[in-house]
Amino acid sequence: MSKVLNQDDTPFLYSAIFGEGVVNDATSIVLFNSVQSLNISNIDTLVALKLLGTFLYLFFSSTALGIAVGLLSAFGIKTLYFGRHSTDREVAIMMLLAYLSYMVAELLNLSGILTVFFCGIVMSHYTWHNVTESSRVTTKHGFATISFICETFIFLYVGMDALDVDKWTASEASPLTSVAVSSTLFGLVLVGRAAFVYPLVNIFNCFAKKDSDKIIFKQQFIMWWAGLMRGAVTIALSYNQFSDDSSSESALMITSTIIVVLFSTVVFGSVTKPLIEAVLLRNAKPTVSDATDSPSLEDLRLLFLENGDPDEGSNQPVDEGSNQPVRKRSSLRLLMANPTSTAHYFWRKFDDRFMRPVFGGRGFVPFVPGSPTGAADETS
Repeated sequence: MSKVLNQDDTPFLYSAIFGEGVVNDATSIVLFNSVQSLNISNIDTLVALKLLGTFLYLFFSSTALGIAVGLLSAFGIKTLYFGRHSTDREVAIMMLLAYLSYMVAELLNLSGILTVFFCGIVMSHYTWHNVTESSRVTTKHGFATISFICETFIFLYVGMDALDVDKWTASEASPLTSVAVSSTLFGLVLVGRAAFVYPLVNIFNCFAKKDSDKIIFKQQFIMWWAGLMRGAVTIALSYNQFSDDSSSESALMITSTIIVVLFSTVVFGSVTKPLIEAVLLRNAKPTVSDATDSPSLEDLRLLFLENGDPDEGSNQPVDEGSNQPVRKRSSLRLLMANPTSTAHYFWRKFDDRFMRPVFGGRGFVPFVPGSPTGAADETS
């Protein structure tokens, strides 16, 4: 994704498509496991409700497990002494606990990808700030290197699957049949993605207060296009479903999936970057962020102040035009007017008051024996 989208040129698209891709991979496995656990020979309302319940159970259980392991890692590194004086041990603890969340999820038949995804979010918010500076640098570059190596192995694995002669021979399908099945599958991907991306984005635009916050049609098209690249998760699920069956139909589904993945990755991946430059970046005006476009946390904090006349020396704000104190707006009204900023404001208050004192995070300075901070603490 980083080779196709540039975070500096298109930060919003990079964040939206990258985040959507990770969540899609995780939820696809959850949905796959939900369907596998049901008998869909006779589909009725009860089966549909059971499918929805199973999906929600797997989704929220995997999420809760990832958050719990992430908080456990933050609390352990912040509170316990072992590992805090050693970069090797700190990095090892973070890696092992992240891997532990994945393994526990798989043992409980949950989504390991979804679990480790939310575990990583929590660890980046709390655990990463509880370790020493050398451990932060090591972790940042170490995980980036591991991510690059794993991505390279994934592409090698997909290429090796494409050269698996046994599967192509076992399918016993003519080239025309393979092309027809692959085209049908890819057409369903095109239609299915359009059916979700465009309605959801337009629903978001309906609630956007300002034109600058709305997602224009060109950006919607890039989101639809860039998300069409399929990957290793698709092949893995295809093998999981059809590899045990030695019939020609199962082999045909595996080979057709490989064709879809290779075509979407090579063709759509190679065209995405020039397409972005042609559609969005060419003749684009440089964006200048305006601090007045969205209310800051300080502005929201002032809106939550109680009513009353400002006393002499009081810090309560006064409207310069009418010389009247700023009146408090209800929380519901603020949430409806600025949902993202207001929710973030309440989360920051809760996080600063309850979460960070227990789990650490930004601002926490680890105790390092032999450092100036550690020597001062020992002297005191």
